Amino acid sequence: MPLDMEFARQADLAMEAIFAVLSEFDPDELDADLAMGVLSMEFADGSKCIMNRQTAAQQIWLAQGASAWHFAQEEADAPWMDTKGRGELRSVLAEQLSGKLGRAIKL
Repeated sequence: MPLDMEFARQADLAMEAIFAVLSEFDPDELDADLAMGVLSMEFADGSKCIMNRQTAAQQIWLAQGASAWHFAQEEADAPWMDTKGRGELRSVLAEQLSGKLGRAIKL
């Protein structure tokens, strides 16, 4: 499988798994939508958190407020790790969601 296709497959799997968890949240608390490689999350206060795949960079990018992270995989099926050493994708997102929602979130 070409590298770009394998990256897209791995990124989509990661985002679909996260979206499945977020879909269980009360939409008045957090409204999540996944389409075309972009996972958007909107909070009750109208603020947003966006995750998207960046095929050219072979990364998943996450932005929330004024903060941004870039996650990459060492190999297929490996965890998505921040390129600046700030943690694993699910952990970083759970921390951001916990801060916004005022309760502990586990992904």
